[in-house]
Amino acid sequence: MTLKDTIAVGRRVLETEAEALVRMAANLGEPFAQAVETLFTARGRIVCTGIGKSGHVARKIAATLASTGSAAMFVHPSEASHGDLGMIGADDVILALSKTGETRELADVIAYAARFDIPLIGLTAAADGTLARASDIVLLLPDAPEATDAVNAPTTSTTLQMAMGDALAVALLERRGFQPKDFKVLHPGGKLGAMLRTAADLMHGREELPLVAPETPMQKALLVMTEKRWGIVGVVDPQGCLLGAITDGDLRRHIVGLLDHTAGEVMTPGPRKTAPPGMLAGEALALMSDPAPAVTVLFVVDDGKPVGILHVHDLLRAGVM
Repeated sequence: MTLKDTIAVGRRVLETEAEALVRMAANLGEPFAQAVETLFTARGRIVCTGIGKSGHVARKIAATLASTGSAAMFVHPSEASHGDLGMIGADDVILALSKTGETRELADVIAYAARFDIPLIGLTAAADGTLARASDIVLLLPDAPEATDAVNAPTTSTTLQMAMGDALAVALLERRGFQPKDFKVLHPGGKLGAMLRTAADLMHGREELPLVAPETPMQKALLVMTEKRWGIVGVVDPQGCLLGAITDGDLRRHIVGLLDHTAGEVMTPGPRKTAPPGMLAGEALALMSDPAPAVTVLFVVDDGKPVGILHVHDLLRAGVM
């Protein structure tokens, strides 16, 4: 096989699966909405199950649901037949995956759902299969060819199952009003977790704030600026509200007769860039660079009053970049 032939195979696979996804999206209808509502109103957990490749997809769907605010778990159908059916409660909903709908390992799970009146959602490509007939709601996959020529290996079908699982998870996420702060609770580690930390999580507190009053002589303001080592000093009114800030740039602009001025005379009013305590670390990083000019320090301001200070190095150490 030549290099050109190999690339052609890859393109054929991707195009085959993409066409199937487009067909599935076009045919998505009321059963999907019913499935989302059933999953949303479940008082228990979403139990995902399947065998073989469908089982691998079911395990992934359970993980995606759990990470986006829906209580979910995977139960292996063979293990279910040997005691794990006890993991499935009367308040749960079962999401069962099988392309053919005739997977014999699912028989005990299907019978258990019927016996205890547990809602069963079937994700299958066979409208007349056993799984579809037994299900309360059927999410039907399009009759699309697998992406292989001679070997009927699960390819397109598992891609469709995975995509349907993602569609359910995202619809549930939006139905629940799931927010980045909620996602952060479930993803505290790694770069994603770092991006979802807030300015309040990473900021330095009040004791490290470089603050002076407007009437403060610049000689004293410079001492505060040097002592705190942030390269900036904030100017606050008697109520503690931030009126402006003095940076190295302000010092250069007022270099002639600098010490004859007060902090209020030298400061840049504003400042334009501050962060509320709840701002995500990723958003704070973006604010530092855009819009121009870029800054390396942000005052964290709550109700007009500085409560902390955030340096770009804090974001670097947290793994945001």
